[in-house]
Amino acid sequence: MLTTTRKPATVGEILTEEFMEPLGLTQAALAEAMGVQRKHVNELCNNRRTVTAPTALILARVFGNSPDFGLNVQRRTDLWDAMHNPQERARIDRARPLDAAA
Repeated sequence: MLTTTRKPATVGEILTEEFMEPLGLTQAALAEAMGVQRKHVNELCNNRRTVTAPTALILARVFGNSPDFGLNVQRRTDLWDAMHNPQERARIDRARPLDAAA
């Protein structure tokens, strides 16, 4: 389980603050480099789209890093959201280890 009490940085925050701003990239320029529509990049930057395996591979090719980087950022966000969503937390708490369920 997540041990941090601080919400992790989102894909949009990382993409914008750690990659686009330092490189002086606009959403349009990044979209062109990625070979996707600007809407795709806008949705990533605004956390309305998640990083899928193909998107992680594209971002890795564009920025020269590992596809695991983007997927791990997304995974941390997804886990945090699940642990802090009351409905999801209730579902998680209902689950029992196999030795206790038998």
